[in-house]
Amino acid sequence: MATKKTETAAKPVECRLRKLYKETVVPQLIKEFGYTNVNEVPRLEKIVLNAGLGDVKDNAKSFQLAVEELKIISGQKPLVTNSKLSVANFKVRKGMAVGAKVTLRGERMYSFFDKLVSIALPRVRDFRGVNTNLDGRGNYTLGIREQLIFPEIVYDQVEKTRGFDVTFVTTAKTDAEGKALLKYLGMPFRA
Repeated sequence: MATKKTETAAKPVECRLRKLYKETVVPQLIKEFGYTNVNEVPRLEKIVLNAGLGDVKDNAKSFQLAVEELKIISGQKPLVTNSKLSVANFKVRKGMAVGAKVTLRGERMYSFFDKLVSIALPRVRDFRGVNTNLDGRGNYTLGIREQLIFPEIVYDQVEKTRGFDVTFVTTAKTDAEGKALLKYLGMPFRA
């Protein structure tokens, strides 16, 4: 006869940014845009990190180091992306590994956003804010020039500084709604 263990399940700690969204951002957006239903309020759906690694496509060790750095930054294993076409001028064959991407959702998404805004971006030299150009559908893409701004990356172990793109996908229908959402979450837009 098997005995049942009774364990007290620890309630997961809610991310600081998700709590801020629920308690502060939602009421501000409802007040600003006049939503009648809470489900109309735009929210952050996912964050996608994308690194083009075509410069190290022939060097397997360098490619793996770059993928590992993206894994350390995001806290999730990257998906290696392959070329869809053969391009002779770039010495790329169809099916060759040319990049890596990570899609963050849920708690990892909020913790990455928090880390990016409060730790990484202030470490950029002469930082005066990020540009305010959204894509027309309420989504925002930010280019990171070097991975060294993240505290997890050890400077002595970096082979080469590489940049990547960070795309914030929201459920906003307009750029004004998406910009307001990101601004209230803490994105340091230029004035």
